[in-house]
Amino acid sequence: MLYGKIKDLWRSPLSKEHRAIWFQRLVEWRNGGAVVRIERPTRLDRARALGYRAKQGIILARVRVLRGGRKRRGSLKKGRRSKNARARKVLDINYQAVAERRANNQFKNCEVLNSYFVAKDGKNAFYEIILVDRDHPQIKKDEQLKGLAKRRGKVYRGLTSSGRRSRGLRHRGKGAEKARPSRTANYNRRHNKPRK
Repeated sequence: MLYGKIKDLWRSPLSKEHRAIWFQRLVEWRNGGAVVRIERPTRLDRARALGYRAKQGIILARVRVLRGGRKRRGSLKKGRRSKNARARKVLDINYQAVAERRANNQFKNCEVLNSYFVAKDGKNAFYEIILVDRDHPQIKKDEQLKGLAKRRGKVYRGLTSSGRRSRGLRHRGKGAEKARPSRTANYNRRHNKPRK
């Protein structure tokens, strides 16, 4: 009931006064660090739906990701460029997966549980990442979380929710024939290439 009301409030349009407060908060976030540890979630309903609990061993981080095209900065202006020196940077992952990786790089002893969108402005997108400390005694006791703690590097292998979305695993059947187990594995199987 309470979380449903929080959800409705989050979706409803802001009044003039609340919009000014929210914009001020975005300015503070933009001027702060790219990866910041926070005490409590901005969206409590979303965080709890994705597995957050107010207990020891669970960490929250807010990550700022630069929006815009996948362009390399300071690309060559003149002369012939090789095919590999193109200006475009092909990542094939979404902003949320990038944010999760940056949070995991900052907190190396943790595993990413899940993440959710918080806000965006003209320049940045902000996500909050829920991380689990692998070696914390409270996590080792927890029946649900102790299995996750053993699966290291989930975020780098595209096994989180946003990673699976980037890999096209939200779709099944027609149009998704080549998505499983992965696009690369499917290509190698069809071209009789040995596994690396």
